[in-house]
Amino acid sequence: MAWDDIPEWSLETARELLEEVKAKDPFTFDHCCRVGRGSRALAKAIGLNEFEQAILEYSGLFHDIGKAQIPTEILVKPGRLDSAEIEVMKSHPTLSAEMIQHLDHVPFFRFLMPGIRYHHEKIDGGGYPNMMSGDQIPIFARLIAIVDSYDAMTNARPYRNALPEEKAIAEIKAYSGKQFDERLAKAFLEYLPFMKKTEAEQAKEEVVVARLIKAA
Repeated sequence: MAWDDIPEWSLETARELLEEVKAKDPFTFDHCCRVGRGSRALAKAIGLNEFEQAILEYSGLFHDIGKAQIPTEILVKPGRLDSAEIEVMKSHPTLSAEMIQHLDHVPFFRFLMPGIRYHHEKIDGGGYPNMMSGDQIPIFARLIAIVDSYDAMTNARPYRNALPEEKAIAEIKAYSGKQFDERLAKAFLEYLPFMKKTEAEQAKEEVVVARLIKAA
């Protein structure tokens, strides 16, 4: 197997993992699908190759699968989490990575690990789980962090309403260079209209997310 081969069984693996997530929390399932699709769209917009686009799509799909292991009363709590519950919730990137750890002998799956494990690290060092900063944070994790945050802001949860798109864009701008990679945040905002078109096209194509949703 070449380093840039995508195993034929990857789609089935994704389906199995995401079915577990969907059974626990349908919102997290939908969020993972949107982040997978959005990460691929941003990767395409900034000129990454097809293999890199696939890595980002799968990394986005898997970034929150660890939430399937978070106690339900914390995961879907209709209110603010207390400090202890926040610490439990912050374990989800590590749990997500651990759920595919047994596949890291396969190069493709090994390339997914940084984006999954470190998508909550922040440029200023205030993130988790390792409090990385700047270029210490793998670039795929920096990219997923932006797509993840934008999607979280623009979709409602039981404990809060969705933000209008203009407010979410303002938040990305405000935290550029602090929470988000400044260059990638600028690219995200510049290419957002193109990305929406690309995501709509993906929904009609046989990319991973479209096939997962079709099968769900």
